[in-house]
Amino acid sequence: MAATVRKLVVEVVEARNLLPKDGTGTSSPYARADFDGQRRKTRTVPRDLNPAWNEPLEFSFPGPGSGGIDPVAGEPLEVAIFHDVRVAPTRRNNFLGRVRLDARQFVRKGEEALIYFPLEKKSFLSWVRGDIGLKVYYLDEPLAPEPDPPAADPPAADAVDAPPPAPDASPSPVCADPQPEAEVTETAQGAPPAGDEASTEKPPEGDGDPVAPTPATEDEPLMSSEAVPASDTAASERPQEEETPPPPPIPTPMPRQVPVPPRPAPPPPDVPMERSKHDLVDKMPYLFVRVVRARGLPAGAHPHVRVAAGGRHASTREARRGAFFEWDQTFAFKRDPAIDSPGPTLEVSVWDLPPDADVSIADDRSFLGGLCFDTADVHARDPPDGPLATQWYRLEGGRRLAGADLMVATWAGTQADEAFGEAWKADSPSASSFSAAVASRAKVYVSPKLWLLRLTVIEAQDTLTAAPPRDAGIAVRGTLGFQTLKTRTTPVNRNGGPAWNEDLVFVAAEPFIDDDCFVISLEVRYGKEAFPVGSASISLAAIERRVDDRKVASKWLDLLPSDEAMRKVGNRAAMHMHGGRLHVRVCLDGGYHVADEPPYASSDFRPSARQLWRPPIGVLELGIVGCKGLLPMRTADGKGCTDAYAVAKYGPKWARTRTICDSFDPAWNEQYTWPVYDPCTVLTVGVFDDPLQSLPPDEGKDAACSRPMGKVRIRLSTLENGRVYRGAYPLILMLPTGAKRMGDVELAVRFATSGTALDVLHMYGQPVLPAMHHLRPILSVNREALRLAAARISVAHLARAEPPLRREAAMWMLDAAEPRGFSMRKLRANWNRAVAALSWVADAARWAEDTRVLLPPAPHVPGPDAGASDQLLPAAAFYV
Repeated sequence: MAATVRKLVVEVVEARNLLPKDGTGTSSPYARADFDGQRRKTRTVPRDLNPAWNEPLEFSFPGPGSGGIDPVAGEPLEVAIFHDVRVAPTRRNNFLGRVRLDARQFVRKGEEALIYFPLEKKSFLSWVRGDIGLKVYYLDEPLAPEPDPPAADPPAADAVDAPPPAPDASPSPVCADPQPEAEVTETAQGAPPAGDEASTEKPPEGDGDPVAPTPATEDEPLMSSEAVPASDTAASERPQEEETPPPPPIPTPMPRQVPVPPRPAPPPPDVPMERSKHDLVDKMPYLFVRVVRARGLPAGAHPHVRVAAGGRHASTREARRGAFFEWDQTFAFKRDPAIDSPGPTLEVSVWDLPPDADVSIADDRSFLGGLCFDTADVHARDPPDGPLATQWYRLEGGRRLAGADLMVATWAGTQADEAFGEAWKADSPSASSFSAAVASRAKVYVSPKLWLLRLTVIEAQDTLTAAPPRDAGIAVRGTLGFQTLKTRTTPVNRNGGPAWNEDLVFVAAEPFIDDDCFVISLEVRYGKEAFPVGSASISLAAIERRVDDRKVASKWLDLLPSDEAMRKVGNRAAMHMHGGRLHVRVCLDGGYHVADEPPYASSDFRPSARQLWRPPIGVLELGIVGCKGLLPMRTADGKGCTDAYAVAKYGPKWARTRTICDSFDPAWNEQYTWPVYDPCTVLTVGVFDDPLQSLPPDEGKDAACSRPMGKVRIRLSTLENGRVYRGAYPLILMLPTGAKRMGDVELAVRFATSGTALDVLHMYGQPVLPAMHHLRPILSVNREALRLAAARISVAHLARAEPPLRREAAMWMLDAAEPRGFSMRKLRANWNRAVAALSWVADAARWAEDTRVLLPPAPHVPGPDAGASDQLLPAAAFYV
């Protein structure tokens, strides 16, 4: 793979409504960008409060090897606007505003969008206004190959031709001068490439006459005042050096460096790191066995290794043939140190049999040798320690071998060990087959990034050449994958083309490639039949992205006659037919949050565009301890059994625990972390039964579906900062007969904020949804359809992972698997909620009725008897 260098590109597009600075109601602004000690600036636009630059500024990222920090998650970017005093001098401060962008807002090339940022003040007394439009992205460019060094002359020839130097000869000053000049230029230029020299070194030029130089201020770049005179001086001294002898060399002072403001510490990376200490769950001791390779085995053998410990056994897959017999597999056996302390043995044996063969009835000739270890002597390894080195052991007991060795490593650890994730667990159904092992492991999944694709159908022209029927209509249909939407049917206008001005909204998932196309078709509807006229396709990778409510440029699409239209009308009518043109506006809206969860249980409200994300305010840690008292979900071998696993979802990250076979009290003790961007979110944990591990071969497809056993939702706003909440939560499953308790799940939750209490309080004061939901809201009739489409896309993406997350489990976690028809149970539940919410109205009416009944019937008495103290307060309240 060719070496690449990462560059940050800042496209300064324009600024709007700037503050006048020159005393005549205008300004001559230029933009300056600073990143990691590098400074670039644009040209000066003279006397314009709404300047347009459209200039890209390139920066080099620091090396990723310094500190091991990701280049994208390091330095912030600052873009400031100044008034050029060379064009119009002013006594006022020439600062017009600035913008500071966090490194998390940088996106890869192709994902950028034009964003207008409001200008910020430098100090409390500064006065700024307006905003600036930027496009910020990074890209990886291949490094140019290094040129071959020039061929050196033979040293012997040089020694003969060149005379020996005199011992007292002083070095020539002519040859000494260029070296300090090169040092000065190299120091002043620094890392920026030659293409940026003009924008980095030369001051912005105006269109008027040059004015007298003014004293440099702290806002003017200092690099230009150092490097430009150096080159001019060198150019003017060269003719004098040829005519007169040069003066003795003078020490060249070191140039001043550009003052760089102190940068804050780099923020933590956006990707959460899994904690290895597992402080929220119980430690589970395991005995790890790693089988690497074997040597000295018979050439025609098909060996596999069998590992047995604590009454459980596991087998490797068939060895890969090469210089050695390779396996490189790790096994984890659960053990109890208090019970295993007398000294049980760990047996490792090699057999010339298939992995699924029964070795108890095998012939002795199939046994190739074995090893025995005392578990009391196994070395204990903690997570900070490095991996244990493997060793060669001589196989014993085999009749067909002479000097065969097996490379094995054994150690004692916990579930925090780095080898635990990919190891075969003996307490799970993975000990019998490799496919079952992969499907039952603990994995972390990430949902795709979803965007809203907005199609605005404006009008059509030249759609029909023949007169259509009188009651015919014309409509536009958009198709994106399984999503199909249609505009309203408009009567055909004989005097002009039909017009709609209607929006169709779809859900699209990244990555966008050229093969993914959005199809737009025009059809004539006559009664119940639809007659396609023409269609056009647009690649998703070529659609413009936006993050605000600005209008994108519209386009005219040439509709090509479809094959179905040709087939229906025949060859004679096809000669007089063409598709016409369609006027549309297509864009990807990144300012919306595309929800795949119900709004009452949403775990994320961030928009699709990464540039609009807020920094995280804390970290959510979840420890899935285990379950207690689970009910049997099916029958196997004449008895009830349950193979349970848990799924946790928060934001785009899904966490699946391993499957524990045939246990009503499974213990996982797994811990996961998530970054939190909004405290008004919900964590969802569900428990499922995995039937694939013990499914008979004759069972159908319906029996292979993961069956839910209940789920728990925890709202983060109810958690105290830094406190660990550990307890058992009931698993309730809604059945046609009513609610049923399937058991309890034990969880440990901790929400720790990284900021102060004022930062969290400020988050509660912000709107939950992004601004686009308020500026241009989505119609309520389309929200549920878009949510179900987003859930279906996310589930399909997770099902393509390896190992896949089961479709029925993901749909049930997203509340997208339940039927959307009428439900008497939901009707009664909603009625009871409405009655409970309006109970105070009934109580107030009852209280008023009781007060009226207690009043005396005489009309001339203004109030009840003063002696009746129990009637005084109700009567006073009634008359007031």
